[in-house]
Amino acid sequence: MMERAALMDVLAATWPVAETRERAPWRFQKSPGGGKRVNACVLLGDVGPDDVGRAEAELRAADQQYLFQVEEGSDLDTILAENGYSVVDETLLYQAPVAALAAAELPLVTAFPIWPPLQIMRDIWSAGGIGADRIAVMERARCDKSTIMGRVDGRAAGAVFVGLHSGCAMVHALEILADHRRKGLARNLMIAAARWGAARGATQIALLVTRQNAGANALYQSLGMVEEPGYHYRIKAE
Repeated sequence: MMERAALMDVLAATWPVAETRERAPWRFQKSPGGGKRVNACVLLGDVGPDDVGRAEAELRAADQQYLFQVEEGSDLDTILAENGYSVVDETLLYQAPVAALAAAELPLVTAFPIWPPLQIMRDIWSAGGIGADRIAVMERARCDKSTIMGRVDGRAAGAVFVGLHSGCAMVHALEILADHRRKGLARNLMIAAARWGAARGATQIALLVTRQNAGANALYQSLGMVEEPGYHYRIKAE
């Protein structure tokens, strides 16, 4: 199993930030429309109470939201809480050996690796709130990558992005059309992603999901994936 730090490196490579700048002890990230993961401020070292004010000044000058990616129980978590920041999107990491998942049964004509993604896949993502800015994150990734289209009931109804880095296939943006959920398509897409990774030498498969997404958490646990410590975001209105 991969250590958390290694998984975070895979995450950075497979869902890359458009712009970064470092001002000790911070890394500032900017990817308009790409979601919290590629826009949050990240701590690189030790933090003191005054460092948060300096980070806020930097974010304000760049016209960015006061948003930090935080490990639960860290010094930064405590300081931000004391400064009026609220917790949003508690995020879990899941990982598993790729071989077991790749060996699971996959019904014929249900999942197809495709790059670049077809318009129907873009439409599926759009229906789930994954728009052009997040597609741009996929396009920006410099790793080996693919999207996978899922079919059920004779039509395209699901899509997922997968990138490969350091022997790990990282899954992102798994989306199923609302009328076609609970039909096994998400499971099929995960198996297809594992097979795609295994064919390229991956030994692990991993992903992130919010704790509040009960259905997705149940699916990944049923696939034998192991929950790892993740992170959450702290946010404050300006």
